[in-house]
Amino acid sequence: MAGEHERQCGIGWRHPHHEELLQRLPPLPFIEVHSENHFGAGGAARALLLQAREHYPLSLHGVGLGLGSVAGVDPDHLDQLAALVEACEPVRVSDHACFARVPGLGGFQHAADLLPIAFDEASLQRLCQAVQQVQERLRRPLAVENLSAYLGWAQPGLAEPEFFNELTRRSGCSLLLDLNNLMVNALNRGEPHPLQACQDWVDRIRPGSVAEIHLAGHSQPIDGLVIDDHGSAVSEPVWALYRHTCRRLGPVPCLIEWDTELPPLDTLLAQAQRADQERAFA
Repeated sequence: MAGEHERQCGIGWRHPHHEELLQRLPPLPFIEVHSENHFGAGGAARALLLQAREHYPLSLHGVGLGLGSVAGVDPDHLDQLAALVEACEPVRVSDHACFARVPGLGGFQHAADLLPIAFDEASLQRLCQAVQQVQERLRRPLAVENLSAYLGWAQPGLAEPEFFNELTRRSGCSLLLDLNNLMVNALNRGEPHPLQACQDWVDRIRPGSVAEIHLAGHSQPIDGLVIDDHGSAVSEPVWALYRHTCRRLGPVPCLIEWDTELPPLDTLLAQAQRADQERAFA
């Protein structure tokens, strides 16, 4: 069993577990929250977050920057994120390689979803510019997550791993490597050997560029379509991919991401403990 000094897997801290976590204070290397849920400068949500910060390092995971949007980064959103970062001094700040926003009357219209970008040079330049803008404002590197996508772009471009290698090289950001997203995409593409396809993806990533790994569950509510719903335990193929990733990339902080159909807190803690054990014996 991994000792406390070896723990590298945290959990997402969601509303149903707020009180219990602070009462029990189980040993964890960090907890993650969604940045936008804590943008209010005052009130109970911010106070609770700062209380948690007294006991755990925080990782801020955003869903609203829309880094790949042609409209650019929303300055108001970035200002609120910067204020939150200053208030809680997180160990990591992350968001997604996606577009989510277009210009609208009086500002922006938001898609309320994480939509895929093309892996071409124009998208890469746009993403690099947005990432650099955010990093300069926050005065720290950003981690950018690979997306689970249910549609794609037809035009040719870079392979996805090379796209992220170029992004991290050019912008100085890191990759938040979501292994469940890789598996969901491989299954939806109909890969004959999805685990091998995901392992090949990981093998092409530049060592040292990954700041955090996400593990989550997925479901198949519709015939032929796998959904990244974060509503169940990590699947055995994703655990196998995680072991391969640990062998390939070495020790990297890891997170159990569970956002829907939330189980008891002990189930999340057990998943995090398993991640530490899998890493130790990879």
